[in-house]
Amino acid sequence: MTSVYQQDGRLPAAVPGPVRTRVDLHTTLPGDLAEEVERRLLFVSGEISGFQLIVENGAVVGAVLESDAPLDRASLEEKINRVVDDDVRDQRATLPKVVWTSPHEHTAEEGTFELLHRSGVVGAARDGLVALGEPLLSLLDHLDNAIKGLLRQDFAPVEYRYPTLISTRTLETTGYPASFPHHLMFVTRLHNDIDVYQEFQRSHGERGLDATVLDSCRNVDYCLPPTMCYHTFDQYRDRALPAEGLHVVTAKGKAFRFEAGYATSLERLWDFTIREIVFMGEREEVLAARRLFMQRTFAFIEDLGLAGFCEVGNDPFFGGPDTSTRIWSQKLMELKYELRLPVAAERTVAAASFNFHDDLFGEKFGIGYGPDSTVRSACVGFGLERLAYAFLCRHGLDVDAWPASVRAGVQALSGF
Repeated sequence: MTSVYQQDGRLPAAVPGPVRTRVDLHTTLPGDLAEEVERRLLFVSGEISGFQLIVENGAVVGAVLESDAPLDRASLEEKINRVVDDDVRDQRATLPKVVWTSPHEHTAEEGTFELLHRSGVVGAARDGLVALGEPLLSLLDHLDNAIKGLLRQDFAPVEYRYPTLISTRTLETTGYPASFPHHLMFVTRLHNDIDVYQEFQRSHGERGLDATVLDSCRNVDYCLPPTMCYHTFDQYRDRALPAEGLHVVTAKGKAFRFEAGYATSLERLWDFTIREIVFMGEREEVLAARRLFMQRTFAFIEDLGLAGFCEVGNDPFFGGPDTSTRIWSQKLMELKYELRLPVAAERTVAAASFNFHDDLFGEKFGIGYGPDSTVRSACVGFGLERLAYAFLCRHGLDVDAWPASVRAGVQALSGF
């Protein structure tokens, strides 16, 4: 998914894929908003396997869509223009605000994932699902332990291990289904009835599994969790926390977000591991905690010898009538910061985010702070596979060449 910047409007000379279809925007879009279009195009239709934007004189004018079969151009053009108009067009094009930059040189080894695969450290990436082996497993554990160590320097966290499944009721309370329908992952089962089981056995014996099985599934009470902090807020639902300072909860677990396209690497996974930290308390204290932990994290990244930067970010709201307004508000109020680390010469990934919710989840979950106030909250999330991958892209696979602190930690965990 790379953008094509052409001045004359001609189609790119070579676009991979068997079928190419050009669609045009009914009104040009500022080129500064190209990334927001790219984040959404593959979700417009499952028929789109890839794309390249067409940019003329600094403005996005359309896209070349890639597909396995011919597309209904008029239908796709209507859908893409609808998404652009609803989600992107009213966004204000602003330069990203960077709040920290690593002093280390921006370097990353090319072909790191291929090397991991050839050496047997990872299995082949398919649909964002990757098997992981040593020394990557111990590196993930070491980085997670280091993050918990950073947290304990200033705070007294309580740690939990949450279930893999999360209730749909909890996600509905957060507003996630309305804001991020494209990432939802439902968990269901056959309706518990002997007739349903026996009919399933009969049809399965005749034609195997297909989509018709969903007609016999009536349960949508649970989903796969997109993050850990929703478990935390549900855990404290309808409670009043003592107004005795900051409450800090941390958890590590598997998170799941459907992506319409997956890179063949550890950069974007369907099934990934997240270390999350939730700060709950009075507003200024929560903001101060987020600020302090950001500084601890930046120092940690520098100690790892990694390049990178932290900038004001926004969540990938999708398909709502107020999407542009929510994104602009998030950026204006600096509610979200993203730590971005290089994984290639010209590419970075968001390895962590630092988010302030104010009283949003306190109100939604009925969490009080003292006798007559609503709790404020912030959360920090680390994508451990992305963090480890950025480390490997910088330092390579030779454990002996890694920074001494990492090498010692990994060797202690793995027994190498």
